Amino acid sequence: MGRAFEYRKARKLKRWGNMARVFTRIGKEIEMAVKAGGSDPNANSKLRLLIQNAKAENMPKENVERAIKRAVSKDTADYKEVVYEGYAAGGVAVVVETATDNPTRTVANVRAAFNRCNGSLGTSGMTDFLFERKCNFKVKAKENLNMEDLELVLIDYGVDECFLEDDEIFIYAEFTAFGAIQKYLEENDFEIMSFTFERIPNDYKEVTQEQHDEVEKLIGKLEEDEDVVNVFHNMKE
Repeated sequence: MGRAFEYRKARKLKRWGNMARVFTRIGKEIEMAVKAGGSDPNANSKLRLLIQNAKAENMPKENVERAIKRAVSKDTADYKEVVYEGYAAGGVAVVVETATDNPTRTVANVRAAFNRCNGSLGTSGMTDFLFERKCNFKVKAKENLNMEDLELVLIDYGVDECFLEDDEIFIYAEFTAFGAIQKYLEENDFEIMSFTFERIPNDYKEVTQEQHDEVEKLIGKLEEDEDVVNVFHNMKE
């Protein structure tokens, strides 16, 4: 198991502890997917996967259906994906992914959080070189599956890591390989249980305990904002 898996495992233990916030985040992602590709999961591959994510998080079916109905309604706001970047205490790089219907409000809230926690909001692209963008899938293992054969096949699709754990297959790859991997898995009757996109630090920033506390405070404030979908950083834990 490599760096991407260990990073995600550590993050998942900390983020989205509040179930209502998880549902809000997934609901927004579903709305954006529907507006971009239509409300039919059979014809919209992104929506199809998001519905699986909702199931994995035990999100009620009614919530999913409401999100789809909101998206096709002309009266609902259009959410846009906007990414903000900056530095926290101790020079820790922070990337904030948002889904917002009001970027003016969102950037003001994000900037205020940075300012209150001894950090500074910067310009787009300033931290790109510090992170690698990855996609990952969690797939239900098939009976009598040969993992070595599967891994050899998936390498041709840009997969970095592929391993079995507790009857679940974990697949990690470059962000750009997402579509090809999804297509292969579905065409070969693999059940995709969930997927995510990640920004994995190329290196980690060591900080003092005081700086660590400031960074954690900033992350907490950012994740309290309903427009915020993900917060990534390169602080060494």
